[in-house]
Amino acid sequence: MNNLTIRTANGIIWSLSEQLLRRSVGIIITILLARFLVPDDFGLIAMMAIFLELASQLMNSGFKEAVIRMKDANDIDFNTVFYSNIALGLISYGVLFVIAPFVSDYYEESRLNELIRVVGLIIIINSFQVVQSAILTRELNFKAQLKATLPASIISGLIAVTMAYFNYGVWAIVTQMVVSAILATTILWAMKIWRPKWLFSYNRLKKMFGFSIYLLITGLSNILFANMYIVIIAKYFSVTLVGYYFFSSKIKQLVIGQLVVSIQAVTYPALSKIQDDPDRLKSGYKKVISITTFLLFPVIALLAALAEPLLKFLFSEQWLPAVIYLQLMCIVAILQPLHAINLNILKVSGRSDLILYLGFLKKFIMVLILIISFNYGVIGILIGQIISSVIAYIPNSYYSDKLINYPLKEQLADFFPGLILSSAIAFITYNINVLINWSDLAKLLVLAPSAIILYLIGAHFLKLNAYLLSKQMILEKIKR
Repeated sequence: MNNLTIRTANGIIWSLSEQLLRRSVGIIITILLARFLVPDDFGLIAMMAIFLELASQLMNSGFKEAVIRMKDANDIDFNTVFYSNIALGLISYGVLFVIAPFVSDYYEESRLNELIRVVGLIIIINSFQVVQSAILTRELNFKAQLKATLPASIISGLIAVTMAYFNYGVWAIVTQMVVSAILATTILWAMKIWRPKWLFSYNRLKKMFGFSIYLLITGLSNILFANMYIVIIAKYFSVTLVGYYFFSSKIKQLVIGQLVVSIQAVTYPALSKIQDDPDRLKSGYKKVISITTFLLFPVIALLAALAEPLLKFLFSEQWLPAVIYLQLMCIVAILQPLHAINLNILKVSGRSDLILYLGFLKKFIMVLILIISFNYGVIGILIGQIISSVIAYIPNSYYSDKLINYPLKEQLADFFPGLILSSAIAFITYNINVLINWSDLAKLLVLAPSAIILYLIGAHFLKLNAYLLSKQMILEKIKR
């Protein structure tokens, strides 16, 4: 493998290590919090999520991605982004502060007013670390990011669990979010990665804005539509159902979502370096799709197959209604890494405008399906999400064909064998779980490792290309 491939592989390993450790901490903290908190507490956090995410997206405005992609980024660019993000962070928090009472009135939940105004402070705090994070990402230095994020996750998590134990309810989660942001930002500054100067360029800002504006609009619309399910469930069903839905989504994200994010975070800056070489770019993305899906598909499938014994063992009986939600969300998540990678191709190619237009098309489809599925309750809404995800994959892959000659047919050839193998093993695992009368812990300890071993044996005998690529990458890493 060439040097870029090795650097990318090392970056993925460190990024995955960061995510694995952070997610492991997150899973432990979530397990403990779920034992002391009730679904309504998670429901309140879910109600605030859309507004926090919108404010965060406005603060970043796509400038981080613009800096990462720039080949000639210099100190003027970094300072311009730094001061712009702080200004946007203050504006975003101001908007949150003003709309908090209206959000509270909309949901008819008085506690939201104060909660939004406190947790919104993380927008300002995070604005101080955007440049440091962008520089480390440009350098594929995810090892340094691990040194900042892991201690922040552990300390803030312990504080949250302590508060939950002493009956502080939803404030335990809010405190965790704020403390984590403060600690991560403080540690990044202590590393002396970069220091601001009194530099600012409107021309540089205008240049970056031409790229980032499409990402900003796309990001804002993505957040609106991704959270519209929670907004509707919260308004027309109940806080408890929102809690089940949000909790299931959180478990899915802890196990799956951040792995996808880490792979995106590494491949975007790495493959941006060869953006002018379509053949190498296609070859790189073929490997990314093959390895990513080979690693993630069995995780997603097993999470769905063993959702019931997992939730029964880890959490109290009050969370069992969330099992079916988690299983359906896993099916939705099957195509998540493929959506992310195809959109990454557009970003690397500099076609943020296409990301915006595709986003509008997919959201139009989402709304149509939601109008129909809403009548069938939360389960119907989740089934509608599965249908939306499948339909959305077609236009996403269409432009990968146009830009780097990587059509849907080739993508299917790269990931479909792994999908079939992991689905078959998950089906067998699920049925064994139903048939045997063991304790939940025994099922998890026996069925999960057995399924993974069976998956690897099947991949070996079928000589899956993704398996061979993954094996080669690991062996080369060991040799080094």
